[in-house]
Amino acid sequence: MNPTLRQMRAFVALAKTGNFTLAAQYLHVTQSALSGLIKELEQTLGVRVVDRSTRKIALTEVGRELYPLFSKMIDDLDGALVNIADHTKLKKGMVRIAAPQLMSCTLLPQVIAAYRAAHPDIAVRLVDCALESVGARVFSGEVDFGIGPEREPSAQIDADVLFEMPFVLVFPQGHPLDKRERATWADLAGYPFISLQGQFTERLLSDMHLSTREVPLNPANEVTFMTTALAMVSAGLGITVCLPYAEPLVTLYKLQMRLLHEPELTRRFFVYTREKRSLSPAAESFIAFLFNYVESHDWNIPPANARRGGPI
Repeated sequence: MNPTLRQMRAFVALAKTGNFTLAAQYLHVTQSALSGLIKELEQTLGVRVVDRSTRKIALTEVGRELYPLFSKMIDDLDGALVNIADHTKLKKGMVRIAAPQLMSCTLLPQVIAAYRAAHPDIAVRLVDCALESVGARVFSGEVDFGIGPEREPSAQIDADVLFEMPFVLVFPQGHPLDKRERATWADLAGYPFISLQGQFTERLLSDMHLSTREVPLNPANEVTFMTTALAMVSAGLGITVCLPYAEPLVTLYKLQMRLLHEPELTRRFFVYTREKRSLSPAAESFIAFLFNYVESHDWNIPPANARRGGPI
């Protein structure tokens, strides 16, 4: 005893209109097709649901019990289908992103603003967090996806390359390095270098060793966030290195940015998603938008034969 959706729709339309002709017009079917659906419903249930006469129909006692039940089921289903359609057409939805602190205050606000201008009905929630916790937030389902530099592969996290960028030197206006036509890593040795804590300096040194260049890199100060490093550079306390996507913040601090050579080291950033977990239409749309945004932006990436460094 399993009535079909078409049978229930036919019965509800007939109950609402009280007339086979009007009900058939409402459903855009022929009157004979409607009559056939009602007969199928009654055969499925094993009981009559409408009493027919030459001029009108009347619901039987069973029909009167079924009408509000079927009507609510159809309304709930139609509402759910409209809701799904709204998600698919990006008329509603939410995107949740985890990203490191520097990216969260430079690149991503610009991307989110551009995306919201194109899709004003989609809510975007940005979780700025420590670099090390991006993957954990993706794995736990707290966010739809994360963005971060290369890390050790995980069997349960998928990674797609978002961009590869060169390191740039950052120094204050009027700094002696501003007079050089070409900045090299060796130039950093003559000035206080402000680095990041953790594996940042170790991996830079490892990359330089792999490039057969031994550059003395002795930080005068190690801080937790790149925003702190940039603020210290702005105060005249030293120089630092970062990636070009930090340009909005570098400009805000009125600092200079110069591509670093000998060696030319780069970093790759990835979009991380949970393996075998389907994304919502809104999340898929945002990721596609993000990739297009990055591809259309001039990052001043070095030549293809530049040496690629390891992750940070």
